[in-house]
Amino acid sequence: MKESTHMHRIYKFLIIVSCSLIAAMWVYGLFFASKESINKIGDEAWKVKSEKICAVSERERLALIDLRKVKDSGENALAERSQIIDKATDSLERAVNALTALTVTDAKGQALVPLWLADYRTHISDRRSYTDDLRNGVNEPFSETVTEGLPISEKIATFAADNAIPSCAPPIDLSV
Repeated sequence: MKESTHMHRIYKFLIIVSCSLIAAMWVYGLFFASKESINKIGDEAWKVKSEKICAVSERERLALIDLRKVKDSGENALAERSQIIDKATDSLERAVNALTALTVTDAKGQALVPLWLADYRTHISDRRSYTDDLRNGVNEPFSETVTEGLPISEKIATFAADNAIPSCAPPIDLSV
C-alpha cells in the first residue's frame, strides 16, 4: 500500500512539473518572445525598389500566359511551352540581376539578401533545366531543388512575404 501511495505522489509531482513547464513555455511564447520574422530586414527603401523591379517582371510574365493544354497544342507543343517558359525565366533573371545591383543598407539585409538571391538563381537554373527537358521531349512535372527540407521556391516566397515584397515571390507558373 505504501509503495502505491509513493508512486502516486511521484506521478502527481511529474504531471504538475510537466504542466508548469508547458504553461511557462506558452507564457514566454505569447508575451516575451520576439514576434519579428527571422527574414525581415530593416531597409525600407530597398524593399520599395525591389517591389517595383519585381512588379515589372511579374507583368511581363503575366503577358506570356498560355492556357492551352499541351495535348491540344499540336506536335510542337513542348517546344512552344519551353519557349514561353524561357521568356518568363528571362524576365525573372533580369529582375534578379537588377535586385543584385541594389545596395542594402542594414546589416541583416546585407547578410540575408545575397542568400535569397542565390536561392533565386538556383530556382532559375531549375527552370532552365526543365525547359531543356521539354525541348528534348520529356514532359514531366517541374521539379525544383529542395533545401533544408523545403522546395526552394517556398524559401524564396517566405522571404518575399516577410519583407512585404509580394511581386518578388517566385512565379507559380510551373506548378501542377
